[in-house]
Amino acid sequence: MADINDVEQKLAIARQKKDVGDQAFKAGKVQEALRGYHESLLYLQGIDKSGVRTAFAPPVAEAGAPKEKTEADDMIEKIYANMSACHIKQENWKRAQETADKALAKNPDNYKAMFRKGKALGELGFFERAEGVLNDLVKKNPSDATVANTELSRLRAIDKERERQHNQKLKGWLNRDKTKNVVLGETPEAEHLRFKGQSKWYYMART
Repeated sequence: MADINDVEQKLAIARQKKDVGDQAFKAGKVQEALRGYHESLLYLQGIDKSGVRTAFAPPVAEAGAPKEKTEADDMIEKIYANMSACHIKQENWKRAQETADKALAKNPDNYKAMFRKGKALGELGFFERAEGVLNDLVKKNPSDATVANTELSRLRAIDKERERQHNQKLKGWLNRDKTKNVVLGETPEAEHLRFKGQSKWYYMART
């Protein structure tokens, strides 16, 4: 079991590093904020599993009872949620999703992390998953309905535009193949047989 004085010291430094990150984020210094959060996590690493009761943590629960959150748990949750916001600022959607997930692992009802995860998933092209997360957010916290529904509308527009571009590209490929067949004076079936014959000749020439 870790020494309680060592834990308290690490918690104090972790708080300080987190505060540095928070202030940097408010000032728009995203990279500096991420550095502060990362350094804070280094000091928090393992404290939430140490089993040491601090002045800020509840006593150890009885066997079988739900684990109560310690100060370290709470800080880790908030840091990952804040890191997700930083990655969104940088449009680093994959990292935004991953850090939101880590915050939600500490607290499945962290509404800010839920929103950020949904936004990141939508930007990554996983619209159905994003829709599920944001709809779940509305159910759990109706006061976030306006912002969640606004984001859903925005993601739907993005998804519709992606589909339009995909269909346009596909149509272009189909038209190109059709034009090529007309120039050659052959049907798609004849083109397939010609290609098959060329492939056979190429194989025989190399053996």
